[in-house]
Amino acid sequence: MNCSKRAVVCGALLLALAAAQNRDDILLIDTHNDVTSLTVDGFDIAKHNDKGHTDIARLRAGGVGAVFFAAYVAASYAKSGRSAHRTLEMIDTVRHDIVAAHPDTFQLALTADDIEAAHRAGKIAALIGIEGGHAIEDSLRLLRDYYVLGVRYMTLTHVNTNGWADSSGDMDDRSIEHHNGLTPFGRQVVLEMNRLGMMVDISHVADKTFWDVIAVSKAPPIASHSSCRALTNVPRNMTDDMIRALAKKGGVVDVNFNCGFLSQKSAAVEKPYDAREKAAKTDAERNAIEAEAKRAVPRATLADVVANIDHIVKLVGVDYVGIGSDFDGVDCTPVGLDDVSKFPNLTRALREKGYSEPDIRKIYGGNVLRVMRAVESEAAREQKRR
Repeated sequence: MNCSKRAVVCGALLLALAAAQNRDDILLIDTHNDVTSLTVDGFDIAKHNDKGHTDIARLRAGGVGAVFFAAYVAASYAKSGRSAHRTLEMIDTVRHDIVAAHPDTFQLALTADDIEAAHRAGKIAALIGIEGGHAIEDSLRLLRDYYVLGVRYMTLTHVNTNGWADSSGDMDDRSIEHHNGLTPFGRQVVLEMNRLGMMVDISHVADKTFWDVIAVSKAPPIASHSSCRALTNVPRNMTDDMIRALAKKGGVVDVNFNCGFLSQKSAAVEKPYDAREKAAKTDAERNAIEAEAKRAVPRATLADVVANIDHIVKLVGVDYVGIGSDFDGVDCTPVGLDDVSKFPNLTRALREKGYSEPDIRKIYGGNVLRVMRAVESEAAREQKRR
């Protein structure tokens, strides 16, 4: 459809078409959502989320078919020696507060086939991804336990370097002991994840850690919530060379909706607030800085999200990009993608950019399913070798 003329009518038609497709046809998989940080403290996902971006009504309105809920473990738990305790709480909030509490809406998924089965049944597939490799407390035994409990990816680091992998979040801190990427034990972690069938997530890792993963992993890694450094020059984003390497490995880059990762203008304003927040000594001080930043940082736009998707597609093709919103894990979301109900806006924008329905199917979920199946197949091969 040519929308250069009759823009208002055409735009309305495209939005209606996008909404219908999101609900009924296209399987939309969001690889990173942090509403678990609310449900673990008692928020009922069936009620309206006044504090953030995600609840059942808005997931349905957005046509979301599957969500990797983040088992996010803050760096503070590593300092207090309670990382595993917190990880178990976060896994439980997905299994108990989301899936078991709302069985008519959610269905726990452990495989790519499970996601498709839930979608056919009209339910939202719920998956678990650990955010922060300190969750395993340097133990492969804990890693295996988490897999049994349903974890299907682990982000190797969060903002903190752990005992076996460097993070992008503290590389400028000279008081931190860094490893120059992965340690020998870190390589064992990656290989054990391959053996289990757990996706290796390189969002948040330092550049050298990324390249070590590319060299070591036998299965395609993912970037569960990262964007393009060529468009927004921040350490959390991926360089063009990294995107090419991940694609060559068969992985997928799931674009993050955080304003500071999508727009250089947003990132420039956000940077001093990030530094102040790191230096904050109390939660109250940290919360005040976050509130101040939320008022000050200019919002990215829907066009910025499309630009990041388009950049990846132009570099490596449409088979290597997905969606990892980071909803409820970020303070600033793009205008037009305010919460999980607004995905039809993205569908419309992609169509206006020239993306076909088969392209959008890949971006919204097909590419993630392909990676999951590749990871599952590698695990099956590993089991046969033993």
